[in-house]
Amino acid sequence: MTLEQWGALQSTLCKTVGENNYKTWIEPLRFKGMNDEGVVTFSAPTNFFGTYVSQNFGDLLLAQLSTVDSAVRRLSFRVANDPKDAPAAKPQAKPVPTPGAAAAGRDDLPGAPLDARFKFDTFVVGKPNELAHAASKRVSEGGAVTFNPLFLYGGVGLGKTHLMHAIAWELRERNPEMTVLYLSAEQFMYRFVQALRERRMLDFKELFRSVDVLMVDDVQFIAGKDSTQEEFFHTFNALVDQNKQIIISADRAPDEIKDLENRIRSRLQSGLVVDLHPTDYELRLGILQTKVEAYRKHYTGLEIDDGVLEFLALRISTNVRVLEGALTRLFAFASLVGKPIKMDLVQDSLSDVLRASERKISIDEIQRQVADHYNIRIGDLIGPKRVRNFARPRQVAMYLCKQLTSRSLPEIGRRFGGRDHTTVMHGVRRIEELRQSDIQIDEDVEMLRRALEA
Repeated sequence: MTLEQWGALQSTLCKTVGENNYKTWIEPLRFKGMNDEGVVTFSAPTNFFGTYVSQNFGDLLLAQLSTVDSAVRRLSFRVANDPKDAPAAKPQAKPVPTPGAAAAGRDDLPGAPLDARFKFDTFVVGKPNELAHAASKRVSEGGAVTFNPLFLYGGVGLGKTHLMHAIAWELRERNPEMTVLYLSAEQFMYRFVQALRERRMLDFKELFRSVDVLMVDDVQFIAGKDSTQEEFFHTFNALVDQNKQIIISADRAPDEIKDLENRIRSRLQSGLVVDLHPTDYELRLGILQTKVEAYRKHYTGLEIDDGVLEFLALRISTNVRVLEGALTRLFAFASLVGKPIKMDLVQDSLSDVLRASERKISIDEIQRQVADHYNIRIGDLIGPKRVRNFARPRQVAMYLCKQLTSRSLPEIGRRFGGRDHTTVMHGVRRIEELRQSDIQIDEDVEMLRRALEA
């Protein structure tokens, strides 16, 4: 792979990703060469920049590079730390024009690009995310600020970023004159440091404090960065004082973010804090069904056997991104080999994903955790006594065994004092019903699940 070959790909890449995305994310890259192992190295302005390109355009770049040099195996990004590595122009993240930017005379708002896939109509709603979805929809309607900030948190691949993008899209469509700024916490920090270096802090403050809606993704990244936290706090206060909406996301609750200043933690907790719970089986199945309908437009005539989606929803349970990626690979593989999607094809094409997603939690471990949580003996948990103090924890343990292990109902029943599989089925259904109506049971189950998966 040579510099000339990289240059020859530019027009193709521009057409593939779109002019705005190309100018923002591809053009600033600097080709540095390829080693004997087929690793192509690019320099990028920042760590965030390289990570973003790798995650969002990596596969596409790799595919395009492979068309001109079959020896290309993977990509590597390093930070441009000397003048010859630095891009000629500073990247301006503007693949999607920020609402209101032109009207306000600020066409250089340093926001992150919005993903056209991430809108409300493509977000599958289920019990684990229904509150977050409802709160996001409410904020996206604009109008009077009812809770400020809206703080969304949850693990990787649960839909935080999807909801953030969806809010921005909806606000933009409802009110094009509104200035909505969406960016990551790392971008905020990068812009802050850049302003300090260039002695343009007044411009920075004016820019960030004059928006109508500020959206900051992955705010946990500013924890421990004292100067950045200081500026974020003042920006936060200035916008709240103007009754401007702030929307924040993180991978954990404000009080669980280590090294976050107490005053910022208090501010983040002053609005509506919403947890996106890990997906349940029904939600994962719904996501897969929605994706299949979208894929059928591109893979016409491709057949998929009954039970395949149910199998994937059961086996790949921790991360929606992994789940969606597995389905994408499955459809692509089936299309390339010209075969219908049957279980043997699933096993062949997704063997690595399925191995990585194998549940390793044991029934014994679940029984110990549940017994400790409810302060009862394991003998009483699995024994014959039917008093409520033992029966309810027993049903909770059965429910968790069904959700977190691949054991069959008869096997679970045998491990609970030789009970019939119908007893296990009844216990599982009972806990599912109680989770809808009993807040304490729902919190107990969620706490136990998190402890077991930690």
